[in-house]
Amino acid sequence: MPTTGTEVVTFGCRLNALESEVLRRNATAAGLTDAVIVNTCAVTAEAERQARQSIRRLRRERPSTKIIVTGCAAQIHPDTFSAMPEVDLVLGNTEKMTPAGLSPDGERVRVADIMSVTETAEHLLDSFEGRARAFVQVQNGCDHRCTFCIIPYGRGPSRSVPMGAVVDQVRMLVESGYREVVLTGVDVTSYGPDLPGRPTLGQLSRRLLAAVPELERLRLTSLDPAEMDDDVWALLADEPRLMPHLHLSLQAGDDMILKRMKRRHSRAESVAVAQRARALRPDLAIGADLIAGFPTEDDAAFENTLALVDDCGLSFLHVFPYSGRDGTPAARMPQVPAAVRKARAERLRAKGAAALAAHLVAQVGRTVRVLVETNADGRSLGHAEDYARVEIEGVATAGDVVAARVVSAQAGRLLAELARA
Repeated sequence: MPTTGTEVVTFGCRLNALESEVLRRNATAAGLTDAVIVNTCAVTAEAERQARQSIRRLRRERPSTKIIVTGCAAQIHPDTFSAMPEVDLVLGNTEKMTPAGLSPDGERVRVADIMSVTETAEHLLDSFEGRARAFVQVQNGCDHRCTFCIIPYGRGPSRSVPMGAVVDQVRMLVESGYREVVLTGVDVTSYGPDLPGRPTLGQLSRRLLAAVPELERLRLTSLDPAEMDDDVWALLADEPRLMPHLHLSLQAGDDMILKRMKRRHSRAESVAVAQRARALRPDLAIGADLIAGFPTEDDAAFENTLALVDDCGLSFLHVFPYSGRDGTPAARMPQVPAAVRKARAERLRAKGAAALAAHLVAQVGRTVRVLVETNADGRSLGHAEDYARVEIEGVATAGDVVAARVVSAQAGRLLAELARA
């Protein structure tokens, strides 16, 4: 039985999740019916494989539905997706962001040169489907060229959303009832050099919190330790509405591997950033992206990355086994065998799981403030200020921030009960 309206299938990062909300709105404005938009990711070969698999499955299940493919993988490899008989339309990352780009009329492949894009359009959304927190894009693209990363070719050069537009977006979301906002982008710590006055991410955050005093919780994502500005540090120390949770783009814990990745920080600098952050905010939790099995990584180099979990006090890990991407310098380096990459990723994840368990156990007996996101089976689920997952006995209103006393920790989350007033 055919469906009506437009479904969006999202792969990849938080920015893709935000853009999928824009796609839903634009699909309605374009009058699309009985369509599926697949918003792809290109960060790994596996992400692209999963997108192709999803497209084939969608066609089998919905033979008459219009299938539109967009996102980073479509931007970088439009010919791959246009060659699939299941696909009706291929859109680039610029074309997908307007109702006109989603029009069924015109060429089947609409992918412009992303490197020629000089602005990032602000997206005024007042709601996010199925979410209690809101994501706000402040930046897009990347000017760095890490040797493993294909994403700059999917997103284009770094460009920033003007501060006034970000404030307007956040004010609209808060007026719609959102209690937490997450600032997102491809390389958020590079925010501002292309704007008048060259504001920094920290300056944007400070202005935002001052201009929208009703905003209860602000969260920053995927910070580059080489680009954290003085205002970010000051806010971390002095502003309780900035959540005590940093997610750092570390990638490795060995200096030679970091150099071959063309990262701009050293192992010692990673540790120093973590120590400085925790000294300013003792209740802080730190997460990180880490790659296992980067080309030329030997056992000693991997052990350095494994030890970084303890040395930085990491609690939340996002682990990738290295995935070679055609067109990147790392793909031409001596490769670590796939089985070794997989085994090292499993060891990193196990290390991360143990670190998370220790962090959660330390919260038992404390009262935490939880943003309630969903309710099921007489329980409420959400995130604490430090981003720990919390399961609360009893039902609280989704979207509210409630106090809950932690009674135990298990299975990667805190178990809590609503605190008495």
